[in-house]
Amino acid sequence: MKINKNILIKYLWLTLGLLCFLIGSVGIIVPGLPTTIMMILAAACFFRSSEKLYNWVIENKYYGHHVKNFREEGGMPKKAKLMAIGTMWTFVSFAVLFGIPDHMLIIKIITILGAATGTGYVISLRTI
Repeated sequence: MKINKNILIKYLWLTLGLLCFLIGSVGIIVPGLPTTIMMILAAACFFRSSEKLYNWVIENKYYGHHVKNFREEGGMPKKAKLMAIGTMWTFVSFAVLFGIPDHMLIIKIITILGAATGTGYVISLRTI
């Protein structure tokens, strides 16, 4: 574990971890809100602030194995990659076609570029 000795930095990491955890927890219920990536980020923050919370995230029976695979092996299963990309593009397409007003073209472009970047990242990860 690499827990930061500086108390201010430690609490910053802890706060960021709790925020990521909260968003990820909401994502379990709300479709389209990412759960696993938020839990991966929470684990990374907890790794620097709280061994107890880090272990709790990676040992969780619902998403812990995904977080552990990513943290330890640096990759994703093929099925998870396909699901992540498919879900991302479903919601991005809905947002661009129906959610973002036509006069906000720059926002539509930024959304598509963000999804393309995310897709590239997911594809670049090692398949395990």
